[in-house]
Amino acid sequence: MRIWAAVVVVAMLAAGCADKPSKPDTVHYATGFGAVGRDSFIWVAREKGYFRDAGIEIDIQKGAGNVPNLTLLKSNQIQFAAMDLSGAELLAGQGRFTDWRAVAAIHQQTLVSIMTTADTGITKPADLSGKTIATATGSVSEVLFPAYAKLAGLDPATVKIQGTQPTALNGLMAQRKVDAISTFLLSRKALETASKKQVTVMPYSDYLKNLYGNVIVAQAGLIGSDRDLVQRFTTAALKGLRYTLDHPQEAAEILNKAEPTAAIPAAVGEIEAMKPYAEPLGRLDEKRVTDGLAELGISTLTPAAVADFSFCSGTPTVGCS
Repeated sequence: MRIWAAVVVVAMLAAGCADKPSKPDTVHYATGFGAVGRDSFIWVAREKGYFRDAGIEIDIQKGAGNVPNLTLLKSNQIQFAAMDLSGAELLAGQGRFTDWRAVAAIHQQTLVSIMTTADTGITKPADLSGKTIATATGSVSEVLFPAYAKLAGLDPATVKIQGTQPTALNGLMAQRKVDAISTFLLSRKALETASKKQVTVMPYSDYLKNLYGNVIVAQAGLIGSDRDLVQRFTTAALKGLRYTLDHPQEAAEILNKAEPTAAIPAAVGEIEAMKPYAEPLGRLDEKRVTDGLAELGISTLTPAAVADFSFCSGTPTVGCS
């Protein structure tokens, strides 16, 4: 009997070893741009264990915009990234980067906007005629401006676009070295702080109504080879986004803990500002993507060439619907 009992114990131990979870999948992810409030959700998802629970070990890298992030995806240095969908679509339409697909929306509308201080007297797009607008060189803000201007009844040729570094924009406007800047509306609080003036915001979405803002993208090849991993990653990331929107202060503190240069008040401000643009959480609508491509004048791409609409789980935990 003792021998038989020993055999049973050994068998049970062996079974227990066999039931242990396999080694987690390691994935590399790039934020949309640096470490700021709008990207804090990815650190939140890691801190809260959402990726761990999904069997994923995530390496978070600070992105530098669409082209650098798409270059990292193309070279397989990362498998997932956040980026502006419109900018990525324009690049794909040129045939430059095509091996990616959006799998979930972070912002349901483009957050690109024109911002100026109240003392300029600029209150509507027509007032920009003959003026100088600073924007990040090669950014989606610059690329989208002609389409925005035309729909707003403004001849883009009458506006001088001054390219600069993203970090220089608020300073240029605060010192009145330009008449306006084109950037993300989430930066409004930062411009108010820098200029100590009331800020006027003219969102591109007033006219470009079908464009998404930032989205989570995955390598198209990875979607084909490991759909389950992409689903697990998307679900965990959206859990992080949900928690971030519901707990801005804690999310900002988690971001600051991981990246001490990320100031907590600024991060809270960005998270609060993006709340109206994040619902319904994660949803990518095929018709809107189709209409958005038309607004951008891209006739060479189908919605399926830039997005996979099957990854929103619709579960109450995620909130994707």
